[in-house]
Order: sequence, then C-alpha cells, then structure tokens
Amino acid sequence: MDQIVPHASHWGFFDAVVRDGRFVEARPFARDPMPPRLVAATPATVHSEARIDRPYVRKGWLEGRRAGHARGGDPFVPVSWDRITRLLAEEVAQTRAEHGDNALFGGSYGWASAGRFHHAKTQLQRYLALGGGYTTSVNAYSYATAQALLPHVLGDVEVLLGRMTDWSAIARHARFMLCLGGLAEKNGQVTSGAAAQTYVPNMRAAAEAGVRFVNVSPFRGDTMEAIGAEWVPIRPGTDTALLLAMIRHILDRGLEDREFLATHVTGWDRFAASLDGRTPKWAEGITGVPAATIRRLAEECAGQPTMLTAAWSLQRADHGEQPYWALVALACALGSIGKPGQGVGFGYGSSGGIGNPRRELPSVSMPAAPNPVRDFIPVGRITELLENPGGTMAYNGLNLALPEIRMVWWAGGNPFHHHQDLNRFLRAWARSETIVVQEPWWTAVARHADIVLPATTTLERNDIASTSRDRFVRAMHRAIAPQGQARNDHDILADLADAAGFRDRFTEQRDEGAWLRFLYGRWVTACAKFGFEAPDFERFWAEGHVELPLPAHREEYTQFAAFRADPEASPLDTPSGKVEVFSEAIAAMNLPDCPGMPSWIPPRESLLSAAPDELHLLSFQPATRLHSQLDPGPIAAADKIEGREPILLCAEDARTRGLADGRVVRVWNERGACLAGLRIVEDLTPGVALMATGAWFDPLEPGVPGSLCVHGNPNVLTADVGTSRMGQGPSAQSCLVRVEPWLEALPPVRAHVPPPIEGMI
Repeated sequence: MDQIVPHASHWGFFDAVVRDGRFVEARPFARDPMPPRLVAATPATVHSEARIDRPYVRKGWLEGRRAGHARGGDPFVPVSWDRITRLLAEEVAQTRAEHGDNALFGGSYGWASAGRFHHAKTQLQRYLALGGGYTTSVNAYSYATAQALLPHVLGDVEVLLGRMTDWSAIARHARFMLCLGGLAEKNGQVTSGAAAQTYVPNMRAAAEAGVRFVNVSPFRGDTMEAIGAEWVPIRPGTDTALLLAMIRHILDRGLEDREFLATHVTGWDRFAASLDGRTPKWAEGITGVPAATIRRLAEECAGQPTMLTAAWSLQRADHGEQPYWALVALACALGSIGKPGQGVGFGYGSSGGIGNPRRELPSVSMPAAPNPVRDFIPVGRITELLENPGGTMAYNGLNLALPEIRMVWWAGGNPFHHHQDLNRFLRAWARSETIVVQEPWWTAVARHADIVLPATTTLERNDIASTSRDRFVRAMHRAIAPQGQARNDHDILADLADAAGFRDRFTEQRDEGAWLRFLYGRWVTACAKFGFEAPDFERFWAEGHVELPLPAHREEYTQFAAFRADPEASPLDTPSGKVEVFSEAIAAMNLPDCPGMPSWIPPRESLLSAAPDELHLLSFQPATRLHSQLDPGPIAAADKIEGREPILLCAEDARTRGLADGRVVRVWNERGACLAGLRIVEDLTPGVALMATGAWFDPLEPGVPGSLCVHGNPNVLTADVGTSRMGQGPSAQSCLVRVEPWLEALPPVRAHVPPPIEGMI
C-alpha cells in the first residue's frame, strides 16, 4: 500500500508517494493554483545513479598530493564513517592549531533545502563558529551588487529583499510597468523557501486590471504572452544609457516632479548637470533602441501611474550598480516613490513570492552561532581569496585583509555552478590543503573535493519549510530511509563536534524531533506577538501545513508610503534621510568604476566592442531545474540536445556561422570552451546568445584546467571580475563568445556517473 506524506522543495510543495520504500511520485500541493512541473523530477533525482553512497577520500590526498595539486582527476577511496570522522576531526584541529581559525573557509553557499532545521549552510557554519570560527562570505550571488549599493541610496535593501509593493496595489493603482530584464514566467517556479505559486496569477491579474507592461530585454521570451507586454529589444549591458536618456528627456520636457525632488531627494542638481549630452539620440547609438522609442517611454512613464522594476540579472554585469541606481533616479524624477502601487522595486521577475500580499509575520528559523572570526569576503570573490593570501581587497569602502585559506568546507551548495571562469577557479581551488564537501550527489564540487561526506536529501529526514514570503508553513515528513550510508548534516557535524569536545553546545542536547518542536514553538510565540494564534505542533504535523492569514481586508501595501507622506517624521536610513541620487559616501571611495551618482560606464565586454564574429552570451536561470539541482532528472534531460545544454541563437546569427538547428556546437573564448546544442529561436536580438546555467560541469579531461566542458556549463566562459570595487558582485552577464560547428565525434557526458573508485580503507 502506498504511503503519502507532506513535503516541500524550492520548486513547490508536494505530497511524496512512497511504494515499497521507494519515492515514486511527487503530487503537487492541492492548494497550489499553478503547480510547477519541476516537482515531477524529484523522485528520479533522489534515486539517481549520481547519489553518493558512502564516505570517500581522494586517493591523491591520502598519498600527500594536497596544496598545489589540481582536483577532479583522481579516483576516490571508500572510507568508513568512524574512520572519516576521526580523520576529519584531526585535520580540523591541526589546521586551527597551526594556521589559525581564519584558515578555514566555510563556503556553503546554496539552496540546499527548503527546510529550516536541516539547512546545510546554517548547520555547517554553526559547527565552525562553535569550534573557534571561520572565514566567511557576505551577500548572495543573485543580487550581491544591489545588497552593497542600495543601503547607500535608499537606506536598506527592502526594495530587493523585504516586503515589497504588492501586486494587488500595482494592479489597482499603476497603469504602466516598465520591466528591465522582463518578468520571466519560469522564475516564478522557485523561491528561497517554498510557496504556493501565485506569481503568474498576480501578473495576469495586473494585466487584466489595465496595467500595460513593457519588456526591455534582448529576448521577447522574458515575459509571458498572457500579459501582452510590448517588447523593446536592447543590447545587453546598456540599460543605464537608456535610463539616463529617459531622465534627460523628462527634464527637457519639464515633466519631472520638482516638489518631490526638492523634499525627498539629495544630490539631484549635481546628477542632473551630469546628464548634458545624454540624449535619446546618444543612447540610441549605445542601446540599439530608437531615440523615438526612448522619448515615448519617458513620456509614458511621466504621464501615468508607473511602477519600475529590474531583474536581478541586470546587476550581475560590469558596473552592475549603475542600472539599479539609475532606475531609482528615474523613479525620483517621476516622483512615484511611495505613491500607491508605484515607485521602484527589484526582482519582481526573478523569483516567486516577490510582491505577494502578506502580513508581517516571522518565519521558522534555526538560530545561528556568532562567528568569532571577523574575516570575510564578498560572496563572488572566492577565487581572489584563494589566489592572494595575505593580500587585500577593496569592498564598499573597506580594505579587506585576505587570510591564507588552508581548508575549504562546502555543504549544500555548488560553486562549480554559480561561480565564474571555472578554469581560473580550478587553479585557485588547488591552492588549499584540504577541501571537504557534504553532498547527496556526485556534483562537480564533490568530484573536486578531498573528503566527501554523503548527505541525505530532504526526503530522508523531517523538517519544516518556511519563509517570510510564503502563505504556508509546511511540514516536511521523512518519506524514505537514507540512501546508502547517507547521514543528516546535523548528525555528521554533531559527531565532529563531539570529537572536538563541544557536542552539547552544538546540539543543545536536542535530536531532530526536539529541534523541530523547539523551532516551531519559538515561531508560535513570535506569531502571537503579531496577533496570530498558530496551532500546536502536533496539529501542524498531522495536518501537514499552517495557512497564514492574508492582510486584513486584503489591504494593499506600498513601500516608502510613510517616507513620502512625511520625510522628516519617517526618514530613510541614509546620511541625509532622503533618497541619495548623489552619495557622498560612495564618492568618497574615489572609485573610477563606481562614481558617486548613476553614470554610464562602458562595459568591459559587450557588443559595443565586439569583433564581427563575437556574440554577447547571457547565462540565465533554467526552466528545467533550480540552478544545478534536478539536472540528473528527466525534465532537464528532455530539454538537452544530444545530452548537451542548449544555446539559443536567432536565425540570422546561426546562418552567418553555418550552424544548423539541433546540432552540437563549440562555444569558446579565451577563458574556456564548452559544447552546447543549438536551438534557433525567434524574437532574440541579433548578436546575443542565451544559455542556461546549471548543467553539471563535465571536463573532457578531469583535473586539467582549460579542458573542454562537454556538457555545457557556461561558467567556463564567464569572467570572474567584480562589478566594481564598491559592490564586488559577480559580472557573469558581461561575456563575449564565439560559436562554431562541432565536427568531431561527440565525447560522452559523464556528469551524472560516479567518478572512479579504488580500494577501501
């Protein structure tokens, strides 16, 4: 008889169907209005051949080939849990004793689990902190540049991560929504927690209410047909020029909100003076958008209630601070900030849950342990950290010291997915003495580790899914037994803490069940302070979820409404208390790559400087998986071409290169090369190539930097350069490549097959 239990993932809630001890089906949550298709890939991924069945150690590491030796080409040796625990505990103790606590880098960036207790990064960093500390990273690859910039301009990151102007307010009050980078339908399938999918219904409701959408993007497909968006094609990386020209035109026509600029904005006059010559005609030569269109967009924004947004991807490019800052400046010119359903917000098209109406309620969360070590880097700069021990790095007005990293520890993430210039990364990765990875699958980061610890998937443990953007808190019941010798991250680390003498401080003398009751109880108590009486744990666990109340009477929320009403009584948390279109703090950093106000700075790599045969590659989040998760599953496999990740080109670019639809091509630049399957699409700006991230890195010659990735990971091509010395975010979207036919025999894809295994210790 089938067993059916409630569960959750970043790609949606589902009920897990278990038959004879095997997870056989994921049935979407009955309350989800638009169940995402990705849940169907979960069973095959959980039972994939790529699962790690037991602990392993890299053979070369055992034989002394450590720092200075490239990873990825050695076989692995099976090890018992007792042996690996003792070996690793000794290695950690020796590293701390000989090199200091900051010689350990606790990477662990990723979306490993929707569950709040078994969250790999939290668990690992708790263990490392209680053991003495570790060097860490700050911010997120998705929006690191914005996290550094926006506090200077708007006082916080609420327009990025907080309670944003909700869709019901936009639908009722706005009549125009300018979307830089579009509102991609596929991105609504995922969120950092796990939410019922209201992303698409919200957009449709706004369109039906009369909001007109404009998609400013190289690709028409960055908005769904159902909302009838106008498509304005633009060259990648040139949005700042477009925005500056729109503001210039608004000023020339006298359409700016002078009262708002005088009372709510600082630095406007200085910024306006910098716009001399930044006309629509000037911007046409840079952006490819006709001057008449730029003038029309400016006038349409100024002539009706307008909401402005930009996708997260815009700030993942050279000088990624500038388009976000310029969009805020445009909102200031319109005087729309704080008006009902108007203003500016970032990421409406980048993740599900953004703009959902919600009450201010806490989420279930695991308490972190304070890190005694103060050393950190911006999240996208790990290669520079490993390359330059003892050096320094400029970041947001600071001069960061870079410690010498002897041990790297990763859990719940995959830097070979989200990091850029993987060949440079591989060379830097080799500098460490020891690399430890906790992973359920033989991903590239596991294949390039020294010590590999098999972790359970969410289906093999109990947990609670919760995030501040969700309408539901979901029980995640264990559905199947741990596969092979996989163990929960918490249990792995508890044994290591025991070896170091602080098990009780790490576990607080709680097992999994006690932790879940404790975390849920804290949440119930916190909710009561907001007037919501949540059910007790037993009822929650039995029913499988708690539905959170929507705002009373579906009240609409608009960011910065109090600031707009009275900027003296409700100032922003900036030095002036106002929107800082000119920032004295940033100007004082004296950085030519990030001046004190929104500015057009030509990208390092773009179509403006490309050779005739070069294309601008944009790497996007896939519709067939979440980042690199679910890549071994059937949905991702069905989308590939002869087993390779697709690359999208327009017919003109394919024809001029002699490329045929459905054939494998080689994509390359001076940083690296990969294979891809060509898919010709309509409505793509000529000169632009599109390629999803997340195909597992699969070099033809494992362990050899510069080897061809036969599977199609675009990060062998992207540049590992910070957006600026202020934000230091990743700049993957500034990337030129060449594409040519692949005429040789196709090498096999081995990404989802375990690496060579030898012996036993």
